[in-house]
Amino acid sequence: MLKKVLSTQLRINMVSGFLMTVVNTVVMLAAYPIYLHFLGYEKYGVWLVLATVLTFIQLGDLGIGQAIMKLVAEEKGRNNIKGIQSYIASALVLLCISGTIALIILLVFKTQIIAAFKLNDENAMMVFWLLPYIGVLSIYAIIAQTLNATVSGLGRMDLANMAQCGGQVVSVSVACVLLYSGWGIESLLIGNVCLNIFVHVVSFICIRKIANIRLLQKDNPSFQHGKRILHFGGAVFGNSIISILFGPFNKLMLSRYVNVSAIPVYEIAYSGSMQVRALIEAGFRALMPEVSRLNGEKTEYAKHKISQVYHDALKVIFVFGIPMYAVLAIFASFLFKIWLRTEYIEALPGVFQIMLAGSFLTLVGIPAYYTTIGFGRIRDVIKINIMSAGGNVILVIGYYALTGHLSVYSIAWCFALSTIIPLAYFLYITHRLIAAGTKQPVNL
Repeated sequence: MLKKVLSTQLRINMVSGFLMTVVNTVVMLAAYPIYLHFLGYEKYGVWLVLATVLTFIQLGDLGIGQAIMKLVAEEKGRNNIKGIQSYIASALVLLCISGTIALIILLVFKTQIIAAFKLNDENAMMVFWLLPYIGVLSIYAIIAQTLNATVSGLGRMDLANMAQCGGQVVSVSVACVLLYSGWGIESLLIGNVCLNIFVHVVSFICIRKIANIRLLQKDNPSFQHGKRILHFGGAVFGNSIISILFGPFNKLMLSRYVNVSAIPVYEIAYSGSMQVRALIEAGFRALMPEVSRLNGEKTEYAKHKISQVYHDALKVIFVFGIPMYAVLAIFASFLFKIWLRTEYIEALPGVFQIMLAGSFLTLVGIPAYYTTIGFGRIRDVIKINIMSAGGNVILVIGYYALTGHLSVYSIAWCFALSTIIPLAYFLYITHRLIAAGTKQPVNL
């Protein structure tokens, strides 16, 4: 179906995305039972609190990673190596500045950040001790991920996916060995450090091999290129801030009004449902740089190809997605018991089934998401995410105001329900965008 309109490299990129997701799913399935066995739900919940703080600090990315992927893809389409070098160097300078500012903010307000989660004294001390290391890791992570995004922008998302996949395997392997050796939460921190080192090294080698780029030339950083990065990245940054109103906000509410041990239940159910989504979504991640490239050509046939890819992607979602989601929803309890065994708790299947519903609705909007960003209409994406994230916050707070309590079930329902209206609006906007920018195909 998609084969008719996609280039060979794009098909390779899409297949690599799917294979990466399969490997990451296998790694996740192996990792969660081990983490829960050695740490338990409470201590693993403490790590997820740290990971939530890491998410906040990574806002220092300022959307530069997504911007680099798009802008480098455009320069690659023009075969402008000098422009690619300038974008990468300018991005790294901006990241060092923004990352340092984010770290300073973290260190100044770390006491208030920890207090917001209402942890007991022992867990609070553990988070207090590890938080500075998480801050430094966050800065390094956004640099490594930006280099990885550059590889995708250069048209080799297959290599970028390989770096991410290999990094995940290394991270979990190191963490599991350390846990088995008697280490605690520090094992997961060290595993994440290894992940980013692996991604950094592999991505840098790939960039040099693909385009023979020289990043250390003193005239590489450019004010004009930095301005363009911030212009596009600023919109993505706004989108990232909005996304905090989903996962981190929900985890904060669970920690404050339920218990820190409820966070792993939410995390496993949410991550599991999103990993299911990723099995289908993975092939579509290559669409954004490809749509950017085609849109840069400004030809009628290129625009028609964008329309074809978008509608065929929707067909793939409904043909393969509905049966897969239905099977998982029906057999959720059985599968969780086999998977987690002694770490299984009764709440997990029900929460997972609710999350699956929300996950499928977001999956339907994935082709619209990548197509809209490829057209450079990031502000439309932000409007839709404001609706979704704002709906999640309103539902959670409203439910607590009406009932006086929260549970992991109620949080899951708030997430699922908050995706309905934004999805409908997203599909409408994308349909109008494609219709306005697409004409009849040119016979080649």
